Amino acid sequence: MPDTILRVGRFDPAEFAARYAAPLFLLLLIAVFTALEPRFAHPLNVFNILRQVSISGLVAIGMTFVILTKGIDLSVGSLLALSGLVGAYVAKGGLDDRFALGGAATAANPLFLVVLAALAAGMLGGAVQGLAITRLKVPPFVVTLGGLTAFRGAALLFSGGGPISGFSADYAWWGQGRIGMVPVPVVIFLGAALIAHFVLTYTVFGKHVYATGGNERAADLNGVPTRRVVFITYVISGFACGLAGFLLSARLNSAEAVAGSGLELTVIAAVVIGGTSLFGGVGSIVGTVIGALLLGVLTNGLVLLNVSSFIQQIVIGITLVAAVTLDQFAVRRRQAQ
Repeated sequence: MPDTILRVGRFDPAEFAARYAAPLFLLLLIAVFTALEPRFAHPLNVFNILRQVSISGLVAIGMTFVILTKGIDLSVGSLLALSGLVGAYVAKGGLDDRFALGGAATAANPLFLVVLAALAAGMLGGAVQGLAITRLKVPPFVVTLGGLTAFRGAALLFSGGGPISGFSADYAWWGQGRIGMVPVPVVIFLGAALIAHFVLTYTVFGKHVYATGGNERAADLNGVPTRRVVFITYVISGFACGLAGFLLSARLNSAEAVAGSGLELTVIAAVVIGGTSLFGGVGSIVGTVIGALLLGVLTNGLVLLNVSSFIQQIVIGITLVAAVTLDQFAVRRRQAQ
């Protein structure tokens, strides 16, 4: 009995690092950048970081559901661009008034139709990929890699290769406005994170997501509708892309086919750095939020220190590899115990 207690209470550095590396590294980065550059801790810069993180963070929330089921979605950047363009098209009522600015920018359709159109485009894209994965049994990597190219091509075709710019004030408020001191996209991001955390932690669907990623065959034998669960996770990812596409177009006052280029790397990095395992079944929304904040703080701090953008990419890439290496090491430790 005493041996059991000692074994249970023994401190495991590898397990501790795998669980708390992201928040500890985030706190370390904040301390270092604050010491090196006093402007970093200024409230305006803090809200700037949160605003920058909110778009990729929203997409990362959807990606968390997918990766928890041992899937991947490489199409998120392209689907974000397509969804934003669809919403902008509805807002303008076509492409004839696509470049109107200032007072000439009027809303052809109510804002709720714009949001619904962007969300519908994202969810439809996610549903198509989910069906290909669950019904046709095509690997998620292949399906979403194809989606990355197909959705980007659809965005270019839909917009004729050009942007749709200049929206009404109520449209732009969703990307540029504030509630008190907090930017609207940040409020939406944090609200979405709370909802997603509740779904994964306290609902039957959330338990099914973890069960499917942990051992899909065992979950299926125990009555979990694994195909439906996987399908829904890709729809959720598409929903997140649609919402983020709308918010990004509102923030930039422009929707473009090139929006979100390379976003998939940032989003996957945020999810994995936040502790969600690429092997499925392990992870949380809280970790994803921390991972997104970590990348935002890292990028912002390096910019304030005038570090080359090329070096920034190297640092982020190394951070991602280190996170995956730590994850694999932790998985092997759990299997050995």
